[in-house]
Amino acid sequence: MQGSAIEVVETIILDVPTIRPHVLSVATMQSQTVVLVRLRCADGVEGVGEGSTIGGLNYGGESPEGVKLAIDTYFAPLLIGADSTRPAAIMENLRRAIIDNRFAKNAVETALLDIRGKRLGVPVSELLGGRIRDRLPVLWTLASGDTARDIAEAETMLASGRHSAFKLKIGKRSVQEDVAHVAAIKRALGDRASVRVDVNQAWSEAAAKRALPLLADAGVDLVEQPIRAHATAGMARLTAMGLVPVMADEALHGPESGYALACGQAADVFALKIAQSGGLTEAKRLAGVAEAAGIALYGGTMLEGGVGTAASAQLFATLASLEFGTELFGPLLLTQELLTEPLHYADGCLTVPNGPGLGVRLNEDAIAALRRDRPARPSIITPKLAAG
Repeated sequence: MQGSAIEVVETIILDVPTIRPHVLSVATMQSQTVVLVRLRCADGVEGVGEGSTIGGLNYGGESPEGVKLAIDTYFAPLLIGADSTRPAAIMENLRRAIIDNRFAKNAVETALLDIRGKRLGVPVSELLGGRIRDRLPVLWTLASGDTARDIAEAETMLASGRHSAFKLKIGKRSVQEDVAHVAAIKRALGDRASVRVDVNQAWSEAAAKRALPLLADAGVDLVEQPIRAHATAGMARLTAMGLVPVMADEALHGPESGYALACGQAADVFALKIAQSGGLTEAKRLAGVAEAAGIALYGGTMLEGGVGTAASAQLFATLASLEFGTELFGPLLLTQELLTEPLHYADGCLTVPNGPGLGVRLNEDAIAALRRDRPARPSIITPKLAAG
């Protein structure tokens, strides 16, 4: 145990510009704040995890600054000296001692599994039951808010073969304006692409009831979290309309919330996110609830960088069915590459890393230049190459 004991817990906040504004109903992002956690053992083995969220506190109850504060203040004393060869025992101890803080728990568990995989010489997917697939379908989100620009962006993606499914962020404008925006894009793309929409809780139930028939007529394949997360009965009524599949996202906080939604018949699809679930093992339990209830799965993202995306991919690779694919495009939205070897995207898919642990390594130069607490001096970062 002596060599495997955790000696160092480091939490880093990075501010990474995005390639374009990312417009959601709850925020407009010009950059992504990435939270990295590094756990270093006495024998030098290190694991890394990510606990990023969206738009500070606009999206949910955990902010990047809050994740760092929680880990530094409350998690670190419980982690120092712990035996890294027992990640499940460590996580159980953390769950007993610390309420909620799901994004922070996810970051820590990811780092622990990264360490364990490296020690055993296997990918994290092998620690989660073994992978079923090596490539995951990935859509692209169109979120500039401008119809012509979104169409041009989608056409570029289709021409390159990188994506053939698109999610549109809506909810900031009136229902009529949103539907017109979506319908114009779907008409332009036709049968060449699947089009879904994400409302991020922006509509009332009445507005959603007006919108769903119009979106179904426009050819939309999926509507994500159209109303507030707590409105389970309203979600059930929208799901019962049977016009277009309704997906729960912000309503999902792990297997218990998934069970409640399943019992209430309040979703056709679950957006599976390791951060919102509180870690990879809790997300896998949530996937089991969905499977037992006959609810389809979609691999979600919190727009994580390469570390969080790789962690999600390791889990999603173990799932028997991902009927609606994934949205693990987070690293492609960032202007800077955070890994020494970028994740590989091609033909509408992400290749799941196959090395030990998460199968990725941090680009230390980029981390040093982007970290929020860096010395106040000019930094030069080499822009990342376009993903292949």
